[in-house]
Amino acid sequence: MISKIKSLNNLAVFNGFDWDSEVVDNENQVLELKKTNIIYGRNYSGKTTLSRALRAMEHGEISDKYENPECCISFSEGNEVTHNDFSAHTQVIRVFNEDFIKQNLNFIANPEENVQPFAILGGDNNVIEKEISGLKDKLGSNEKDLETGLYKDLKTLNGIYSTAKRSHDIAKNSLNSQLNEKAIGRQTGIKYNPEKFGDQNYTNSKLRNEIQLVKKDEFKPLSDERKILAEKSLEEKKKEDISQISELDLSFQTFSRKAKELVIKPIVQSNKIDSLLKDAILNKWVKKGRELHKNKLETCAFCDNKIDSTRWDQLEKHFDEESDKLENDIVELISKIKDEKKLLNTLEISKGDEYYAKYVPKFDNLKENLDSTIIDFEKSLDSLIDLLEARKNDILNVHSFVKVSDHTSNMKTALEKIEELSIKSNAYSEKLNTDQGKAKKALRLREIYDFIATIKYDEQIDNITDLDSVEKEEKKTRDLKQGEVDETLSSISMKQKELKDESKGAEKVNEFLNSHFGHKFLTLKAVEFEDVDTGQKRYRFEIHREGKKAHHLSEGEISLIAFCYFMAKLQEVDTKGKKPIIWIDDPISSLDSNHIFFIYTLINTQIYGKGDFEQLFISTHNLNFLKYLKRLPGAATTKETKTKYRYLLIQRNDKNSVIKLMPHFLRDYVTEFNYLFEQIYKCSKMESVNDTNYTAFYNFGNSARKFLELYLYYKYPDASSQIEKMKKFFGTDDIPVVLTDRINNEYSHLSGAFERGETIIEVPEMNTSAKLIIERIKQDYDQYEALLNSIGENITEASF
Repeated sequence: MISKIKSLNNLAVFNGFDWDSEVVDNENQVLELKKTNIIYGRNYSGKTTLSRALRAMEHGEISDKYENPECCISFSEGNEVTHNDFSAHTQVIRVFNEDFIKQNLNFIANPEENVQPFAILGGDNNVIEKEISGLKDKLGSNEKDLETGLYKDLKTLNGIYSTAKRSHDIAKNSLNSQLNEKAIGRQTGIKYNPEKFGDQNYTNSKLRNEIQLVKKDEFKPLSDERKILAEKSLEEKKKEDISQISELDLSFQTFSRKAKELVIKPIVQSNKIDSLLKDAILNKWVKKGRELHKNKLETCAFCDNKIDSTRWDQLEKHFDEESDKLENDIVELISKIKDEKKLLNTLEISKGDEYYAKYVPKFDNLKENLDSTIIDFEKSLDSLIDLLEARKNDILNVHSFVKVSDHTSNMKTALEKIEELSIKSNAYSEKLNTDQGKAKKALRLREIYDFIATIKYDEQIDNITDLDSVEKEEKKTRDLKQGEVDETLSSISMKQKELKDESKGAEKVNEFLNSHFGHKFLTLKAVEFEDVDTGQKRYRFEIHREGKKAHHLSEGEISLIAFCYFMAKLQEVDTKGKKPIIWIDDPISSLDSNHIFFIYTLINTQIYGKGDFEQLFISTHNLNFLKYLKRLPGAATTKETKTKYRYLLIQRNDKNSVIKLMPHFLRDYVTEFNYLFEQIYKCSKMESVNDTNYTAFYNFGNSARKFLELYLYYKYPDASSQIEKMKKFFGTDDIPVVLTDRINNEYSHLSGAFERGETIIEVPEMNTSAKLIIERIKQDYDQYEALLNSIGENITEASF
């Protein structure tokens, strides 16, 4: 159903109209259209323009006479139709307005033209009609929340399928959301971490492909240790080449050989002082003393005795040139060995931070081995020095030589390995980018491997697969039922085509003309002719008066034929049974009161009586017709039936019109008589004047006078005077007659009592008079009850 005529602009008198701003109740709540919508508007207020917006939806386009027209019409299902595409809906819409008349009743503009023919279901083939009826019973009703038959089964299956599809979609969307976040999420997505994962053009598709890769049995993710190394490698920048280690020429073998020679070298024992030969310390002490005294002192500095020449000869022979040479050779060799140790200490070895991260652990091991080898080498050199020092301190005696380990080869090997590692690290600069790319891919795959384990990817896939199977099965079941529905609808359509009969359209129009309007003079005749193009027999409709084609029809006759034609056309093949939205725009133009009533009767019986419509709109400028429309089933404005009807008013102010809620005084009262009764009834109930009721008291004189004139005329339809009728009405008591007559005359006219206009209203008199009138009407209980009902009052609550 249409819920709102949401907006209108550049449509004749509608400019800038907005439903939500105009169609609101006293609490400023926006109200929507109902199943039946009654619209009142004076001539030229815009009723026909409004109907043209709906007719544009029927035909898919609007008149090109409007310049840049804009409109938006909302449906209760939530979709909207705008001026951009009037056909963007699936509703069947039928509009009666002057455009409909011009299009279908061509003879109005050209007397030589005819009425457009149409086909309705024929009435002769009872067998086919019974078959159609059976198919419709099987199909059931498709009315929302009241479905039956196949439609009910389809609705149930649609619900089951929708639930299965929703569960499947939720599971898929949940997984897709997780994959999307991992692939291209701003915070943790692979796409936005290229410095770690290496692909700034990463996509959902790539993620799905790599998920399949890491799920393969042969895939081995990075270990935690290798992951750390890979992450460190990504931090590296291209390094400077590591300098080569200075060439190291070690002489340990030479030192060992010479040391052995010196340690075991014998000294000739002749002319040696025996005591000094036996005591190396004493020998060393004497030798030192000799060096201190020779050519310096003549007496011994220790004992102060004179050193004679004999003693000097003995000492010179003891400390001869051979022993001095041996000692000097030992000292020289010790010095060279110490120089070798210094050489080791000055050896320049590269540092760990000069290497790329992947080589650092290897370097650390090699460096540790080198340091250990240097220590061993130094210890061996120290051992040689110790052996030489021992011989030096006991120069006259031969010592044994203990073989010392030679670590020269180990030193060279350790240095060579470090040199080889340096060469590798230097060469790695050329392939750094390539290896970092490999590291990023390995890290990315490890990330995906961990990710699918965290989200339980396999479990989700299995669940989605199961839900997909359920959805497909429920869809298959639903589709089979939908096919059954479609097949049934197709069968109904085929059966209806078998009953198609254009001549019946004219008969239906004549039926309405004759049965509802008693119009025996005009008839619509189906004239058979042969189509020149197809050679098939066809019909055209002609208006006939007394057996001859009619000309010069009056406006009233045109109105009658046009509306009967529209009503009959609602039963044509393309409309009947499809629950159309019907819009009837002012169908009573140029008709008298009898025909107005017959128009109402036709709407009541043929539209409401059959209930074959989705939504109904009726617009009118005629208050008499509006009165009849309030008699449509359920149109009374009680709380129980307000939900079925919406009363609207088209109000024109200068050049612009708006749609508003119909005011209560126009909507609630069937006639002025009911309104006048309510005013009197209100006065009978109120004894003081305030801002909410003063109008009832102020107008009481007019209201009471007019009410009694109407009431007494129908109660006493003779030529007696108003006073005489009031006496008959109130009975033998003259007081009510005099009081009521005085109030009615004095308060409804200021002429002759101008001072009344300068004084305050006398409430007690009006209240008394009102009560007298009500009490008298109550004597006719049935009429009193009906009057109370007409103003929405309950008889049980109306006692004084």
